[in-house]
Amino acid sequence: MSLLDIPDVFIGSTDDGHTFVILNRPIRDADRLLTEAGFLPREHLGRRLYLLPPGIAQDVHERAGVAMYGLLAHTHDLVDLSWATRWSPGQPAGGPDLRFQFGDGTVAVTVSTTAARLLLEQHGFVSTADGESYRPRDGLDERGLLGAVTAAEAHAYTQGLSARVHLGIPTPSDIPASTRRRSAPATGPRTTPSAPRRAR
Repeated sequence: MSLLDIPDVFIGSTDDGHTFVILNRPIRDADRLLTEAGFLPREHLGRRLYLLPPGIAQDVHERAGVAMYGLLAHTHDLVDLSWATRWSPGQPAGGPDLRFQFGDGTVAVTVSTTAARLLLEQHGFVSTADGESYRPRDGLDERGLLGAVTAAEAHAYTQGLSARVHLGIPTPSDIPASTRRRSAPATGPRTTPSAPRRAR
């Protein structure tokens, strides 16, 4: 299973700055919520996804925030790892404190501050042999990797640290096909929440 297929709603960014939303089950009013926020619907390799082109960081942040809050009324099983929607008026210039890179069934993390290094270690990430980066502990499947990154990235936000998550998807045309079977339309919210990345 691809990490994109795990939650009901996955929000991410391509390397070229597009924000995408993937719905892994039908969600009432999702099409209206997303299109009103400026997302463009698209069928791609058997999955319905919504795209927001690159734009001004504050505008993209606000559009994605409106859509996310609307979707949270119908499901809490939402993961937001989009770097293109991150904007804060007080955010310092420069690179992120933590940079996550998904690829080849694992995640590599580089850090630029001691605080970021300590945070990763709190979440069970281990230093690589060359000491240049971190990786999750051994034995995690896609769901475990997604959970580890989501938890560390959300914790970084609460500590005032910046993070950027690269999913290894260069452009929207590189978003992988769905591996999840479609289910019947939903009529109300689910009761088993997962931790969304952060509130906007």
